Order: sequence, then structure tokens, then C-alpha cells
Amino acid sequence: MADPKGFLNHGREVAQTRPVGERVQDWNEVYVPGSLLPIISKQASRCMDCGIPFCHNGCPLGNLIPEWNDYAYREDWSAASERLHATNNFPEFTGRLCPAPCESACVLGINQPAVTIKNVEVSIIDKAWDANDVKPQAPERLSGKTVAVIGSGPAGLAAAQQLTRAGHTVAVYERADRIGGLLRYGIPEFKMEKRHINRRIEQMRAEGTKFRTGVEIGRDIDAAKLRRRYDAVVIAAGSTTARDLPVPGRELKGIYQAMEYLPLANKVQEGDYVTTPVSAEGKHVVVIGGGDTGADCVGTAHRQGAASVTQLEIMPKPGEDRAPHQPWPTFPMLYKVTSAHEEGGERVYAVNTTHFEGDEDGHVQALHLVEVEFIEGRPTPKPGTERKIPAQLVTLAMGFTGTDRENGLVDQFALELDERGNVARDGEFQTNVPGVFVAGDAGRGQSLIVWAIAEGRSAARGVDRFLTGASDLPAPIRPTDRALTV
Repeated sequence: MADPKGFLNHGREVAQTRPVGERVQDWNEVYVPGSLLPIISKQASRCMDCGIPFCHNGCPLGNLIPEWNDYAYREDWSAASERLHATNNFPEFTGRLCPAPCESACVLGINQPAVTIKNVEVSIIDKAWDANDVKPQAPERLSGKTVAVIGSGPAGLAAAQQLTRAGHTVAVYERADRIGGLLRYGIPEFKMEKRHINRRIEQMRAEGTKFRTGVEIGRDIDAAKLRRRYDAVVIAAGSTTARDLPVPGRELKGIYQAMEYLPLANKVQEGDYVTTPVSAEGKHVVVIGGGDTGADCVGTAHRQGAASVTQLEIMPKPGEDRAPHQPWPTFPMLYKVTSAHEEGGERVYAVNTTHFEGDEDGHVQALHLVEVEFIEGRPTPKPGTERKIPAQLVTLAMGFTGTDRENGLVDQFALELDERGNVARDGEFQTNVPGVFVAGDAGRGQSLIVWAIAEGRSAARGVDRFLTGASDLPAPIRPTDRALTV
């Protein structure tokens, strides 16, 4: 145990963010560089090294949290990095992007603020990169087997790295022009600077993984031909079919899916554009959807100089404390203030959009909404609460309904789907097509980055067993496992 009295002697301290007026002027990460290291040893000492560490249950990766907390307390950064990487291929991604269900399951969190697990994690990996402790791990020998991975998001990258290290020859196919999937073009730069992806890609290249960008399986290469070319295939194409809003006026100009809006801002940071083709500058912006993607749209609009930003959510406003029906150690639905919300804008709960209003040029100018109450679980309009708000740019961030069906990948492989529209798989993450496996949101549905990485690692074990008859690769989850929620 790091410090038997650590949780008594030290309160919870989190990473410092840069002043709002400063950070909305750039696209750098919102945190003050280097602000964690002076406090992280004390924060790690708050870990109680529980006999039954429920943080393990909260995290699908099974991270060895008490172990690397102890090493961080002792400032043995090399050992901490080794334990961190034992279960997580990309802790610099999860340490920045994961909502930390491990902290919701922290035993200390029963009656005190939980251990800052996420901050400790990102401190360890950033220190490891600075100390050159993160090195390529090339296989000692090659198996002679080949694997194609479709998609380069966290699930695809995790599967590819595991299989490469197991000795297989792996090629990752990505339909975008750069590797990273949603990490690259769905996550704004102010949440995670893309240099973190770039150096992981270089590590993977040094290990032997091959990357093919600008290639869409199903359109550019027939999926059946790909299957014949490789000994196994891993589909990690994500859940990219966005949920739409079929209301009058949806066809007006200025209404975009979030994943039409966000990638353009990221492409500016990549140097592809001088200015984004879709900008919030000087406009009244409405974001429909109250989740993390909606918050990303809010933060992006602030940095583009929006005149106003309003975020709409159909569900009621969550409470600031755990509800009785969401007891520890489940992941509670709480009122969450992200860095983007700190920067301004209005959040409106329990409302539904009825229609959009446009100008003579066919461009959206206003959004009409109505307050709702939930009756028998269904949102029901409240009479007399209709109103309209200005809206010159609207982004739809209402989630996703399944993997892409239009590019032909599902049909060309002849894949079976489950009742939710995801690619069906067995206990080894294998689809109905022998040798074709699925990992991440394509099989699970829209989920968290930690679940994506856990799925990629688990699917890699299934592929390894399929190719060799046995496997020493870890499989932290089963396809049927679900998050620790109510």
C-alpha cells in the first residue's frame, strides 16, 4: 500500500486547466502543461489498495490500478509504465478521453471524492514518453500468417498491435487519409493533441504493422477478395451511421451531423485547410445532443468565434449526486461540466426539436422546440411551452445506430447482424464467416474508448487462436460483457 493514511491526509486535486480566455484562442489541450506532476504522488497515495479493488470492475481493461498507483506514489515511473501497459495499449488516449468509470467504482468514492485514477494514468504515460521508456516491441519470430484489420480507431489499433507482437503480419486499412479513426477526426485537438496518435503509429510501424490509408473496404476493395488475400480479418469499422432528426426543415442548409462538422475543424489543425469550410464564426449555434460529442461541438464552436452556443438535450437534467437507483459502484448519470461547458454557452434540458425555420435562400435561421415530460418512459410535449431560438448553424450529436451498410462491407462478407444492427459474433469475437472477426463499436455498438481497446485486445486473442490453435494473448472481456451500470 502506497501510504496507509494517504486518503486521510490528502484531498482530491485534479489537473489544472488554462484560463478560458486563453484556451479558446487556440486548439492546444486545455490543461496547464506539467501541472500534474507536482501533485500526482500525493494523489496516488490516496489509493487504499483495497482487498477487492472495484476499480477493476469499473474498467473493462482490468487495469492494475492499485499497483501503478503505488509505483507512482514512489515515483518509480518505469515500473508504473510497465504495469500500465500490461493491460492497456494506449493509456495516453484513455487518460485524456475516458470518462473514468474506474473512478465511479473506486471504494474511496463511497464516502469521499474518488482517487484521481485518470490523472495518475496520464501522468505515468506522459512521464514514460518523456523518459523514452515507450519502445517498439517487435516479435521475436514471425508466424507466417497474415491479418487485415479494417478500421484504425482504438479497437483496430489495439487488435493490430497485439497481433503484430504475436508474430503475425498485420495490415491496417483506413478509409480516411490519416490513421486514427474517430481519435483523429472525431476528437477535437483541445481534448487530445494528435501528436499522441502520431507517435503511437510510429511505434507500431517500428514493430512491423503496415498501414493503408485512403482505402475503403467494400468500395475500393471487395470484402470477399480481401478475405481470400489474408488468413484472417478483423472488422473494427466503428458504429458510424449517425442518428438523424427527421423533422420539417431538416433539409435546410447549415444543418450537419456532428461527424460532418468536427472533422473539418481537425483538418484545419492538420494543415489541410486554412479555414474550415463549415465555421461557427459569428453565428448562433445550436447543438442537439447532450453527450460528449455534443460537448466537442460546443468547444469547437467557441474556438471558431460563435455568437452564441446552445446545447439541447431531450432528457431531464441529471442531479449532481448519485441517485438512489444508481448506487456505488455503478456508473452514475450525473450533471457533468466539461471543459467546453466551462467556456460558455447555454444548456437546455427536457426539450424536443419540432422543426427548423429557414430564410429565402434555404439556410436555417431558427429552431422551434417544445418542453417535454416523460410519461411511461416516453417524452411527451408540454402544451404551451413551444418557443423558437436563433440557429444559423446546427449540429446533430444524437449518437449512432450501427455500422456502415452503404459501403458494401457487410453484404460482401455476408455478415449476420444482431437485433441492434451490430455485426454478430460468437464468444471468440468471430462472425458467422470463418476467419472474420469483429471488435469495437461495429460489434458492441456505440461505446467508450476503454471498451474499444478491451474489445480489440480480446478479438486479437480470438484471431491468434484461430490462426495457431492456442494463444497467450490476454482477453479482458467477452462479447457479452456490459458496463457496470444499472
